[in-house]
Amino acid sequence: MTAYKLALIPGDGIGVDVTDATMEVLSAAGREFGFSLHSETFPWSCEYYLEHGEMMPADGIETLSKFDAIYLGAVGWPDTVPDSVSLHGLLLPIRKAFTQYANIRPHRLLSGVEGPLKAEGFDILCIRENTEGEYSGAGGRVHQGKDNEVATEVAIFTRAGVERIIRFGFEQARARRKHLTSVTKSNAQKYSMVFWDEVTREVAKEYPDVSVSHMHIDAMCAKMVMAPEQLDVIVASNLFGDILTDLGAAIQGGLGFAASANICPDPSVPSMFEPVHGSAPDIAGQNIANPIAAIWSGAMMLDHLGEKDAATAILTAIEAATAKGIGTRPGQNSTDDITSAVLAALEA
Repeated sequence: MTAYKLALIPGDGIGVDVTDATMEVLSAAGREFGFSLHSETFPWSCEYYLEHGEMMPADGIETLSKFDAIYLGAVGWPDTVPDSVSLHGLLLPIRKAFTQYANIRPHRLLSGVEGPLKAEGFDILCIRENTEGEYSGAGGRVHQGKDNEVATEVAIFTRAGVERIIRFGFEQARARRKHLTSVTKSNAQKYSMVFWDEVTREVAKEYPDVSVSHMHIDAMCAKMVMAPEQLDVIVASNLFGDILTDLGAAIQGGLGFAASANICPDPSVPSMFEPVHGSAPDIAGQNIANPIAAIWSGAMMLDHLGEKDAATAILTAIEAATAKGIGTRPGQNSTDDITSAVLAALEA
């Protein structure tokens, strides 16, 4: 029996609730499909920061490197720790240390879920560059507190970084409906985004079987609302991808359905999987958080580890539950009820 070592970081708020729910489903899938999951839980969170002055210990990356994959519930408690501290203290260091350069976020309506649009049947895969761009952390502030204070935030785009995310997107498009849309703002950002467009055209020559479109971020926001069914794979920079995937979550019914994966294709280092939603401190521990996005993220983790049949079975079970109206409306069902419905469908 194949055994996988998982690092669990439940994090803050409802991250704990949805991580527990996800592991119930993943463990059941392991029993059904003949593999085992050996997990170790790490308490790295905003609470940990308040106690230790850091989001994770100095050897945290080295510790995580020994696992096959990392599962993250949610991080953030802005009333006590600024989001900039929790993001730059935990999520971004993990993504960068393990070169998890491809952030994958699927957007489609699950059976029984009513989205806010008239459109039905859309299936979008957003590929967000995950380690550089606008979130590189390059910049600074000078003359703080004075009238001439200056703040800079420098977006870093390397040829290697842009090439690999564009190529990753083309590979995903080739395996799907063979259409890729690259999103920039090259009419206004004449250096970084023109560079992105040029690299996209160069890489596109390697994929003559995939059609390519180029869109500006503002036009893409409109298209995702007006005609999402026309989209297949979207590739965008760190910031633009972040914006588009929250919009994608909205049109698929809300953040409770938005899953994600932070992928490094190199199997010698772990990739990380997490729901897109935040920690929602206002409902933490109340057994009302929707675990579907978290369970879907867990299915993406199994798929990445090679357990594709189990991943497919979990997605089928999620849709069997939502088709009955379970978990489709905020507050309608408890976390435990939704988890039980998915488990029942998986084990049926």
